[in-house]
Amino acid sequence: MAARRALHFVFKVGDRARTARFYRDLLGMRVLRHEEFEEGCKAACNGPYDGKWSKTMVGYGPEDNHFVAELTYNYGIGEYRLGNDFLGITLVSSQAVSNAKKMGWPLKEVTSGVFETEAPGGYKFYLEDKEQLKQDPVWKVTLGVSDLQKSVSYWSGLLGMKIYEKDEEKQRALLGYADNQCKLELRAVGGAVDHGTAFGRIAFSCPKEELPNIEALMKKEDQKILTPLVSLDTPGKATVQVVILADPDGHEICFVGDEAFRELSKVDPDGDKLLDDAMAADKSDKWFADHNMKKVSA
Repeated sequence: MAARRALHFVFKVGDRARTARFYRDLLGMRVLRHEEFEEGCKAACNGPYDGKWSKTMVGYGPEDNHFVAELTYNYGIGEYRLGNDFLGITLVSSQAVSNAKKMGWPLKEVTSGVFETEAPGGYKFYLEDKEQLKQDPVWKVTLGVSDLQKSVSYWSGLLGMKIYEKDEEKQRALLGYADNQCKLELRAVGGAVDHGTAFGRIAFSCPKEELPNIEALMKKEDQKILTPLVSLDTPGKATVQVVILADPDGHEICFVGDEAFRELSKVDPDGDKLLDDAMAADKSDKWFADHNMKKVSA
């Protein structure tokens, strides 16, 4: 399992401009690449939508050695309903805390030196007020689960993650594939997990030859496969193979072939300009305002 890597978490965003401001100006991330698509992804990367959408990867560095965010924007959809499935991303950056204060962005100190804030759409981020790590500042992604032991058995026993911490009293566990990678925290929510319409997806890479084995194991163990092994094309870029799973609570998990993904995920120096140009060309907010209408709520 040493060759597996944590890559990114997928967020659906309704307000692309405010979202870009949060990630770039507050968190201090940069646009790694931006792509526009005329029709929905056949692996439902943008959710269950068939129309025009965009994908923007943002982070502190390339996905070869950083955990990043994938921001998917469906044209015409203004907001999504949150559930209790995504509980937050924790990162270490006193600069982000300072940026938030300068911008007047709401912050709440939840424990000593740790501040809670929200990205547009309500997604929670926890900022540790310490010097930003030279390696990846993104420390962990926290997901809600209904049965901690069942989830730990799935992620550790079937997906091969190492258990770093387990606290029965606080009903939480910390897992990961390597010491120097972003970790996955599972935390019991005291009931069923609700994914709302904002449900995201966490992605990992593995050697391409492992993908059929992952799919076969899930079939053997009678676990849910959302998208059987499929090839995804990005115009002018590498074609990647993916298998998309769902854990016992329905959290979406994408495994992608590492070799092609490294080619696909190379940083595009024009990423910022491509995003800014796309936002400038998107007149949908003005159109809806001029017609005294609101964008659709998913």
